[in-house]
Amino acid sequence: MTHSYNLYPLLPTLRYQDLFFDLDHTLWDFESNARATLLQLYQELDLHQLGIDDFTRFYRQYLEHNEKLWDRYRKGFIKQEELRIKRMRLALLDFGVVNEEVAALMNTRFLDLLPTRTILFPYTKELLDYLLQKGYKLHLITNGFEKTQHSKLQYSGLAHYFSNVITSEGSGSLKPKPEIFAYALQQAQATKENSIMIGDTLEVDIWGAKNAGIDQIHVNHLTQERVALSDGSYATHTVFSLQEIVGIL
Repeated sequence: MTHSYNLYPLLPTLRYQDLFFDLDHTLWDFESNARATLLQLYQELDLHQLGIDDFTRFYRQYLEHNEKLWDRYRKGFIKQEELRIKRMRLALLDFGVVNEEVAALMNTRFLDLLPTRTILFPYTKELLDYLLQKGYKLHLITNGFEKTQHSKLQYSGLAHYFSNVITSEGSGSLKPKPEIFAYALQQAQATKENSIMIGDTLEVDIWGAKNAGIDQIHVNHLTQERVALSDGSYATHTVFSLQEIVGIL
C-alpha cells in the first residue's frame, strides 16, 4: 500500500507565518566577502609598497574598526559616510599610513566590489527553499544601506526569496530600535504574534525583536553555546547552523 504524506502543511497550521531575516553575518557571509574584497584591493593598490606588509593583520584591523564604527552608527553618533571612510582610514593608520587619497579610493572600490560577492553561509538557499515550500512569507530587516543590500541580494541570488526588504535607510530607523520592527510588520502586513526574527547579533537582532514583542532565533555561527543577552535572558531559540532552523520551523 502506498501512503501519501503532506510534507508542507497549509499556512494556517503554522505557528509562525512571517519570518524576518537579518542578512549580513546571518545568511550572507560578510567576513568572507569582505576579506575577498580587501585582498583584491590590497593587490590592486599595491598596499604592500605603502608599508602594509601583513594582509591578515590589516584585515583584522579593518574588522575591528568596522565593528566599532557600526556600533557608533547604530547609536546615532556618526553618519553613513563617516563610517565608510573612517574604517579604511583607521586601518591604514594602524600601519602608519596617512594617505587620504588611498583611503578614499579604497572606500569607493570597496563599496563597488563588496555587493558583488556571493559567499553565503552553508545551507542558506536550501533553508529558504524549504521555508517557501512550507508556506512561510520571508522578509529581511537589515541595518545595511539600501543600494548595497539590494545589490548583495541580486548578485547572490537571494532577491526572489523575500517579499519585503526593510533597510535602515528605507525605514528611517535602525535595529535594535522598536521603530524599524514596527515599520517591518506594517510593510509585511504581519502581526508580532505570528512573526519571528532570525539573526546573528544578540544586542541588535535578538534584543530588538524581543523588545518589539517578536519571537527570535539566534543564529550563532561563532560558538557552540547558548549565549545570554545583557539582561541575562536568552533568545526564544538558538541554533548553531542554518540547517538547524528546519527543526524549529
